[in-house]
Parts: sequence; C-alpha cells; structure tokens
Amino acid sequence: MNLYAERNATIGTENAFKIGPHIAGLEARGHTVIKLNLGEPDFSAPQWVKAEVIRQIAADNSHYCDPQGILSLRRAIARQVSATRDLDISPDRVCVFPGGKPSIGFTQQIYCNPGDEIIYPSPGFPIYESFIRYVDAVPVPLHLREEENFTFTPEQLAALITARTKLIILNFPSNPTGGVATPDQLQAMADVIQARCGPEVRVYSDEIYENIVFDGRAHASIASMPGMESRTIISSGLSKSFAWTGGRIGYAVLPSTEEAAAFKNLNINYFSCIPPYNQEGGREAIENPLSAPWMAAMSQTFEKRRDMVLAQLNAIDGMSCQKPGGAFYLFPNIAGLCERLGALEAYGNLPDEIRAQTSPSTLFQMFALYHHHLAVMDRRSFGAIGAEGLHYLRLSIAADLDTLEEGLRRIERAGRDIEGFQRFVAAGVNQF
Repeated sequence: MNLYAERNATIGTENAFKIGPHIAGLEARGHTVIKLNLGEPDFSAPQWVKAEVIRQIAADNSHYCDPQGILSLRRAIARQVSATRDLDISPDRVCVFPGGKPSIGFTQQIYCNPGDEIIYPSPGFPIYESFIRYVDAVPVPLHLREEENFTFTPEQLAALITARTKLIILNFPSNPTGGVATPDQLQAMADVIQARCGPEVRVYSDEIYENIVFDGRAHASIASMPGMESRTIISSGLSKSFAWTGGRIGYAVLPSTEEAAAFKNLNINYFSCIPPYNQEGGREAIENPLSAPWMAAMSQTFEKRRDMVLAQLNAIDGMSCQKPGGAFYLFPNIAGLCERLGALEAYGNLPDEIRAQTSPSTLFQMFALYHHHLAVMDRRSFGAIGAEGLHYLRLSIAADLDTLEEGLRRIERAGRDIEGFQRFVAAGVNQF
C-alpha cells in the first residue's frame, strides 16, 4: 500500500508560488531580486474596503454564515454583473468562494465525468490544466496564436469540439498574455458553441481581470451574447480589481439556481463558509461610489506601464512582444534570445528525464533569476501540453516604473550574457 493516493501524481500546481523559495534563497544571501513574476497588483486595497472589514470584525461578524455567500454580497454581485453584462441575474444564481481558484476545480468536478473533454486556453492560467487529469477528464489545449494577439479563431475552436466535449474554458482579459476578445469575436465563438455543442456543455468564462482593460475598451462577456447566458459560468472576483488578493473573495454566476446549489454543496464540504467580515468588505468594494474611479485610475497606471515596457521589450535584440489589451502582463517571444544564448542547444543536450520537465525558456528563466536576479515566468508555467518549441516569458507590470526599468535592463543583460549562460548550464541547472 502506497502512502499517497495515485491521483496526487496527476495534479499540477502554479509555478508563480513554486518560484518563491528560489527568490527567498537568493534574498537570504543578500541579493536584490527584481520580481516581475507576481500576479498581484502593487496597490493597496481601497481604504473604504479595509475600513469596512475592520468595522465588521469589531461588530463580531465573525461566525458561520451562508455557505453560498451572504445575501448582501450576492445581491451586490448580481446587480453589478447584471449592469455590466446587460443580463438579469438573481442573487440565488451567485456563489461566493475563497478566491477565484475554487470555482475552476469545482466546475470540473461538478460537470465532468471520466473521459469527458475539457477545452482550455494555452497559454492560460495554470490551474485550468492542472485539475483536468485530477478529475480523470481529458485535456484539450486551445493554443492561442501570437499572430492573433493571443486570441483564437472560430475555426480553431470548432476543430477541437467533439461529442466528448463537456467544458470550454475562456479567459478574457487573459493571464498570461493580456489578450482581449472583441464582442464580434465573442459572438463568433458563441455561434460555434451553439452550433456544435448540446445544451449540457458549459462555458467557464474567467473574467477576473474585467476592470483592467486598456485603449478605451470596455469589458465584454460571452455570457452577453444571445443564447449564451444559459450555458455560461461567469467567474470573477475582487483580488485583481481591488488589489485585494489576500481578501480571497471570488464568485461565480451560474446558469441556474440548481447549479448554484451544487457549488454551494462543495463549499460546505470544503470550506463551510467564507469569512463574513471579508464578504461585507467585498460588498462595500462593489457598492461604494468611490470604487469605479479608483479602479479606473489603477487601470490607467497599468496602461502607462504597458506602453513603456512594450516599447523597451521590442527594442531588445531577440525579443518581440504583442500589445496586450488588458490585465497587467506582457508575454514576449524570446526565441531569438534563446537561440543566441545557446538555450536551444543546452536544452537538447539535457538528459531525457530533465528535458521532459523543462524548456529553453525555462532555462532562461532560471538563468535570469540565479545570475541576474530577475524573476519572471516561463511559457511552460501556463500550460505544458503541446508547448514544445514555444519560447515566451510572462512579465508582470505590477511594479513601479523604476523597478520595471531595472528589470528590463537585467533582461537585456541576461540576453547578451552568453558566457554566463554557459557557466550556468555547466554548473547544473536549478530546476523545478
């Protein structure tokens, strides 16, 4: 009898957290690490949100509450989603979770039987892919094209849909690419889904970055397309929009009250309930009239940073980068840089068991961290299946301009440090 259940070998992780000990080790040795790996806004949550949480704790609002989410918060979410998506959402279709992640796994558990296929974006948020084999479903990556600015065509989606398709995951604005779909693109996706999928197939629309969009755009949801509300799970939360990642307030709007009850039941089994004082803070965040201009100002700051970083990345020999339309990441192609450094050759010379767990962009990621003290994320961190030969990095712009400029200088230096890379490889690769 083994200690661990076999299913544990099938679940993945999020490398943004795995890289933390590497950074901590370097900092303990006195190095200053420029952290462009974090998917966390470098702002503080609004004062009125923090004040409401404190007020609720002082009022002893710290006991068990409705596992589906307190009614005041669900009402606020329902009003906000209805207004921004031109829908009519009732609070009993809303379920609240400790952050945005639980609904990803819950959706796969609730809807998918063994052998069902799940289509998901790659590159994409790593938890999409990590859960699929854990629930004994079949991963079907939808590879986002750089030339399409990391969206996809209806034809690409249609080619992946089969009789076994049960769940289609979408994410706009996207992590890690910042890709944003237009209403016309979403309508084309909706047309394919309605033509090729039965009514039992669900779309999980991850809209966690809905309030961080650039260039005068407005967020659009596939749930707003005719016929899609009854098929779509709208997932969002307050971590990104309100720079409140530690508050752990995420939510989903389900197509029906019966489906919301199924999610509530998993909440009961896993968490019992989410702290009511944080939920009241979430209600305040959504309802306070100061919140909309606060979020707009944060988004404008990210847009200015995007413009600066984009121009400098595209000026580095061996790198090219598309212009993201939202979120707070850039996703440059580093194929030329990897070739110049010798990362492609070094990768090819690795033993089979190591090569299966890494990539040329991973080698550059770890070289940049250990030799130039710059933390970024590699392409494999956002979907490993079918990622061979794809050489990208994710850079977070959740840092001030001085930090970003220093990070760009370190990327440029690392990209020219051929001798340093050779020493790094010869010394043995620090690998996950």
